[in-house]
Formats: sequence, structure tokens, C-alpha cells
Amino acid sequence: MNLATLKVSVDAHVATVTLNRPEVRNAFNETVIEELTGAFRALATNVDVRVIVLAAEGAAFCAGADLNWMQKMAGYSEAENRADAMTLAVMLSTIYRCPKPVIARVQGDAYAGGVGLAAVADMVVAVDTAHFCLSEAKLGLMPATIGPYVIRALGESASRRYFLTAERFTATTAQRHGLVHEVVSAAALDSTVQALAKALVDNSPNAVKEGKRLVQDFASRDIDDDAIADTAERIAKIRASDEGREGVRSFLEKRAPSWREAS
Repeated sequence: MNLATLKVSVDAHVATVTLNRPEVRNAFNETVIEELTGAFRALATNVDVRVIVLAAEGAAFCAGADLNWMQKMAGYSEAENRADAMTLAVMLSTIYRCPKPVIARVQGDAYAGGVGLAAVADMVVAVDTAHFCLSEAKLGLMPATIGPYVIRALGESASRRYFLTAERFTATTAQRHGLVHEVVSAAALDSTVQALAKALVDNSPNAVKEGKRLVQDFASRDIDDDAIADTAERIAKIRASDEGREGVRSFLEKRAPSWREAS
């Protein structure tokens, strides 16, 4: 990939996508959005990749919208703003719907769209010095495109507070509400991310993909007769799959499954 705002690497089935604009606190602009969308689409179909780590260079994880980009948007018509907003919405959906598990490595502050980037990840590991802020209301805006993901991750009650007050809150507060999974020291950040990545790589790639889809599909779905039938259909399919059969066989034969031997 020939990228201007990101760095992408793959090692031992783990891809790392790194925001690389530390001079502007890794803020979004059109190029960042386009490159993140393209990188995640490419990695989604890369059979060698089982896990994606979303990281950033510098002191901040992501400060939200780039000031120059915001200045351009200020002169847009409503139709132009709608088209521009859709590119961000598509990027967020691409990361959220990526079939590979995504770990956000939050090494510094996340503001506005940066909170959205954390929210679309499956797991978030943050340093204990990081702060989060949904700052849009201070600018006469609202966190609309990131909203569905932040509300799912942070919860309805906390979202009402932080969407409206635009307060900064700590990584520990973010963890208490469910946005962050692990809060660690800077010294422990990489080892914690690596441990999560290894746990994911050790598991069946198909089971991880289908498990992620199961959570997304059922997070807010009613448990009605159709849902019950859907779950039965899903477990039947995965039991009959190659990896499902291999996993059970390897357990009974007391050996490592083929995907772990290959890793």
C-alpha cells in the first residue's frame, strides 16, 4: 500500500494499522478517511491476517477532525456536507464490520472522531493517562456519525451525559462504562495488546469471525422465535464446518488444532 497518513505492517497473522500524523494529533481529513477505509477493506480479505491492531504515533491517539478539513466543511452546502459525512460513516462501518477482530491501542487522548475509532474496535486497551472527550457540542455540532457505535460501547446513560456536556473523562471512567476494556501503564501497553492478539490468533479464524458477527447481530435483537432459530442454524453450520470438525477432533485427540500449528 502506498499510504500518506498511515503505516501498515503484518507480522505473525497480526496486522498493525498506525495513524501517522503526530504533528496534528492524528486528526482526520479526507486522506486519512480514504486510507483507513482502503486499508481495512484490503486486510479484511487478506487470508494471512487474523487480527488487526489500530494504533497511532505520537502523544495523541486521534484528535477528531483536522482543522483545515473543518475549515473547508464550513463553506460546504448541506448536500456537500452530507456527501462528506458519508465518507466518514462508511469508514467507521468498514472498521466495525471488518470480519477480523480489531484491537484499538490507545496510547493517548481520543477526542470526537477519535472516540468513534475506539468505539468501532472490538477491544480497546488504553494507557492510564489517556483522556476521552466527545467535544462536538462545544462547536455547535453533535457526534452523529460516530454516535451509534459510541452509544453501544459507552451505554445510553453515559452517552447522554458526555454527548451533551462535552466533558473530558479518564480512561478509568471509559472502562467503567464499557468503552475501554483494559487500562494499563504505558510500559504495559504493548504486552497487553500482544497478549490479546495472541489469544485471538490461537483461536479458530472462522469461529472468531462468526463470533464477532453473532455479537453484532444480536446485541440489540429481540430473543424471539426467529432469533432462536437463527442461533440454532448458526451453531449447526459451524459444527459442520472444516474448522469446527477439526477443533472437536483435536480436542478429543489431545493435540493442537491445525490453525494453531500453522501460526
